Amino acid sequence: MPLLISPHFSIPDSEIEFSFARSSGPGGQNVNKVNSKAVLRWRARESRAIPLTVRPFLLARLAAQLSGDGDLILTCDEYRDQPRNREACLEKFRELLQRCLHRPKARKATAPSYSSKKRTEKSKRLHSDKKKQRRSGHED
Repeated sequence: MPLLISPHFSIPDSEIEFSFARSSGPGGQNVNKVNSKAVLRWRARESRAIPLTVRPFLLARLAAQLSGDGDLILTCDEYRDQPRNREACLEKFRELLQRCLHRPKARKATAPSYSSKKRTEKSKRLHSDKKKQRRSGHED
């Protein structure tokens, strides 16, 4: 079953690779003998699941987190068992891609209001007058 990221974008299970390693997380002696840490690997640059309209934007947003080969690698060792760590890894992956797909709202440039200009002018004038009064030999 594909991992649903948004209504227009999902990643098939065949593109996501999992491996498991010994965890440094909680578990006592269990940590030394069970491979419970989940390691998710997704070949972002080679993925055919990314829509062409989103591809450059998504890869640019993920650039800092991609390895030299263009792979996104996420690990999760919060829990003591593989299935829960695997699910946590998938959730972390889904949230990361959703954040990367979110485009920030474009800022609309606005002009300062008439009254804000007047306040600025008044403030500058008062400051200037204060400085003038501090000068030596100034007669006003």
